[in-house]
Amino acid sequence: MDAQLLCLLLAVIKFISSAMHRHHLVQFFLLLKNLHILGFHSSEQRNEAYWNFICLLDYNCVFRCDEIRLVWRGLRLMRLHGVCHENPLAPLIRRLGLTLYRTSGDNSVLYDHDLESCSLFDIDGKRVPQQMVIEVGETFKRILKETEKVRDDHGDDMSVLQAISIVLDRRPELRLGGLAHEVLQWYICRMEAWFAADADMISLKNWDQEHVLSGGHGLMMQGYNPLIEALAEDIDIRLNHRVTKICNGHAKVKVTVDSGAEFIADVAIITVPLGILKANRIEFEPKLPDWKISAISDLGVGNENKIALRFSNVFWPNVELLGMAAPTSFGCGYFLNLHKAIGQPVLVYMTAGRSADALEKLSDESAVNFVMLQLKKMFPTATEPIQFLVSRWGTDPNSLGCYSYDLIGKPEDVYERLRAPVGNLFFGGEAVSTDHQGSVHGAYSAGVMAAESCQLHLLKRLGNLEKLHLVTLRNEFLDTTFPLQISRM
Repeated sequence: MDAQLLCLLLAVIKFISSAMHRHHLVQFFLLLKNLHILGFHSSEQRNEAYWNFICLLDYNCVFRCDEIRLVWRGLRLMRLHGVCHENPLAPLIRRLGLTLYRTSGDNSVLYDHDLESCSLFDIDGKRVPQQMVIEVGETFKRILKETEKVRDDHGDDMSVLQAISIVLDRRPELRLGGLAHEVLQWYICRMEAWFAADADMISLKNWDQEHVLSGGHGLMMQGYNPLIEALAEDIDIRLNHRVTKICNGHAKVKVTVDSGAEFIADVAIITVPLGILKANRIEFEPKLPDWKISAISDLGVGNENKIALRFSNVFWPNVELLGMAAPTSFGCGYFLNLHKAIGQPVLVYMTAGRSADALEKLSDESAVNFVMLQLKKMFPTATEPIQFLVSRWGTDPNSLGCYSYDLIGKPEDVYERLRAPVGNLFFGGEAVSTDHQGSVHGAYSAGVMAAESCQLHLLKRLGNLEKLHLVTLRNEFLDTTFPLQISRM
């Protein structure tokens, strides 16, 4: 999302600016971000390169996400998957002394993160016995384990939902009924949230191939703002520019923005959200080659939305997560309890896939009323929210979705094709991250990778490859002497 993309691009700027300044190369360099452009240019004086970075964004603020539109602190908390030193963002988090709040332990996996502290309710608002939640969770793990055999038995890919159906036909003792079936559907709902897509859209072949970092999952207590501000230091950021056309010439790139202004660059790094590329919101001249177009179409774009609710008082239990079970995963849902982390009466309802799409068809007031009906079944004494915010990532013209996922039958080389440059155009973003799709650290890593590829391209063009060496991010971003500050309440 926005935090992911901006982290990525500012990482790219920092990486290449450090490299080019060190090697005294004078180039005009252009970066693209989310229908926007980020560019910088330089001039040479006394055999030194002076870089004046100009970051041009379509948004009217540097960090436009749900949190910035609130006057209360609830959504300033942002997810971090992998609270560990191996996380690519860990060096910068340590350096800045940012506090992390761990919401789940190291044993959490794709479909049960945040479940160490959870209260689940049925469709009538009655509390589901915790022992049943645990037992159904174990059954779900057994079902998913059996889907590995289905994968081995079938050459062609299929959806996770279809594989589960095959498993239940083969192993009828794993089939659940009544309330236990509804709890199973809730587990499927939680799995769908990880991919921001319904189970009938998730690839059986690839669903468990992501590299999950250790350390469990957590929240950035100060949000991503401090991190972004550190990466954006000394960069001239200009707002309200939107890219409409990219012309890729033999030696130059020309980018046109919505005002009609044109920018010329040696190269461009494009990290627009995959949803924007799939919708052809930017015109490419000449058109992108067929292999690049097919790579764009071979990945899916998920949708996940949040309804943040701030109340005058707390009327719910002191757990990380509040869940709602239902006969189908579409009818299930869950709330993230921010009071446990920040001490303020805030719940965040989260929904993914077709359920998230359906929510965007409602007005903000209707969406909140729908959620409050569910919440009042669980807690009859629930009060009306004094403030709320509804996200709409699927229809947001700057994203058209939240993050990417693997479609059924995805070609094995899709990431390589999506990441591969086209002439002077280079591609980044969370969607090109093979191991960490849909995460801020995946976007950050992809940004550094794009910077390395771009730098190599420029050095080859200038004939300086043998004389000059690639460099990495500045030392202060890689310092490992600072510990991670992790809390767990």
